[in-house]
Amino acid sequence: MKPAPIPPFSSTHRLPREQRPSSCGTVRDLNVLLDFSRTLNSVRGLAALQEKVLEAVLEAVPADQAAILLTEDGVDGFSSIVGRDRRLGANQPIRASQTILNRVLKESLAVLSSDVQSDDSYRDAESLLERRVHSVLAVPLEVRGKVLGVMYLEASSPGSRFDSDLLQVATTLGNITALAIENARHLERLDGENRRLHEELNIHHSMVGESKAMREVYEFVSRVAGRDSTVLISGESGTGKELVARAVHMNSPRVDKPFVAINCAAITETLLESELFGHERGAFTGAVAQKKGKLEVAEGGTVFLDEIGELALAMQAKLLRVLQEREFERVGGTRPIKLDVRLIAATNRDLKEASRTGTFRSDLYYRLNVVSLQMPALRERREDIPLLAAFFAAQHSEKVKRRVAGISPEAQACLTRYDWPGNVRELENAIERAVVLGSTEVILAEDLPDSILEETAASGQPVNALAEGIREAKKVLIERAIEQANGNYTEAAKILGVHANHLFRLIRTLNLKPKRAR
Repeated sequence: MKPAPIPPFSSTHRLPREQRPSSCGTVRDLNVLLDFSRTLNSVRGLAALQEKVLEAVLEAVPADQAAILLTEDGVDGFSSIVGRDRRLGANQPIRASQTILNRVLKESLAVLSSDVQSDDSYRDAESLLERRVHSVLAVPLEVRGKVLGVMYLEASSPGSRFDSDLLQVATTLGNITALAIENARHLERLDGENRRLHEELNIHHSMVGESKAMREVYEFVSRVAGRDSTVLISGESGTGKELVARAVHMNSPRVDKPFVAINCAAITETLLESELFGHERGAFTGAVAQKKGKLEVAEGGTVFLDEIGELALAMQAKLLRVLQEREFERVGGTRPIKLDVRLIAATNRDLKEASRTGTFRSDLYYRLNVVSLQMPALRERREDIPLLAAFFAAQHSEKVKRRVAGISPEAQACLTRYDWPGNVRELENAIERAVVLGSTEVILAEDLPDSILEETAASGQPVNALAEGIREAKKVLIERAIEQANGNYTEAAKILGVHANHLFRLIRTLNLKPKRAR
């Protein structure tokens, strides 16, 4: 049964949501919907989908113009407007009535007017009256209770009168379109995420690890590499801060320019200024010729300042000026030199706390902390330890020309349980030692440093007989030395020939509880 006709004195009809049909009552309308669905299923991409929808709608509906206007969260107005004119074709600007669009979006109801020119409710709709629009129809594009936009139709000929039958067809077309648009947007989001992950996986770097913590590091590199922002990398010593800095440089537009690394803790304060800025001939005793500094050598590339927390306050002030002005002067010079470099800094100190206590300039800290990364400690990504160990074993076996086929399960267990205060650097040193001193093609637990075996045994985990014997022998020697020194740890350390701090560490790792001198 067809719905009741529009009353003769009412030109606007709105179909409430609960009365919208899910199918049409005629064979013709069913065929229209089937063809429409089949057409939409063959289209990929949101832009192509909108064009195809308008083409199909104008074939099924006696409208002169049609448009799809889409909204998006966080975007004012419409994020996308695609229009089509029956006579002029695709990509035509459509002057849709803002009054009708606002009503559809606000109330989530379809709006139909079959005689705009005679309807008093549209006497202020100048865009419709000026263009002599006769009929207008707008339906919400709604899916799962969310309005994605509006499908808008106009006809200027009185013979193309829009009626309630057409309203039902257009509403059903709108429902199908809304679902297709939602699916297209979802696919585009997935494609974007896939592209991002693909770029992340294809960044050039020398880091090893597949843990969640390291995937976040790779994502950070992929996001910041293409920009010129200053980067601050924090983390414990040995976590690979310089590897991250090099990865940022390798994946940046500056890759063909120099990467210059400077360890601020390894150069004395008196020499650091000359190392960074260079000097003119005669600037100080021994300056027999002009010398370019590291900043100048890195022109166009990247400067990596490692252990920047060790900079003296006077040098911090000079570095701050370089960051602000992007120019510097050589020591003994008077001519400012323009500088185009990207700065990446690293520290194992808490610079925010240091700036609070006055040992690091707060203004420099905020200049450096534009984009920051906290490198995870090795104990926070234990799942990467077997990968790193295998990598270092292969690397160092090639260096010393000794075949190493792998790492024994017992050695793997020891490596994984150890807390690695020296992080990746300590792990590499342990594996290099095992490769050099080992006597079999497989790295065994006894090839590892004593500190690793001792901590593993202290945790209650089983260790091989040799390691356990060494551990027990150490206990006996330490207890005997402390007893001989009458409980004086300093004297006991002298008897054992070790530093007192080393003795304290051994007592802790061996879980000894000897009596101290009173």
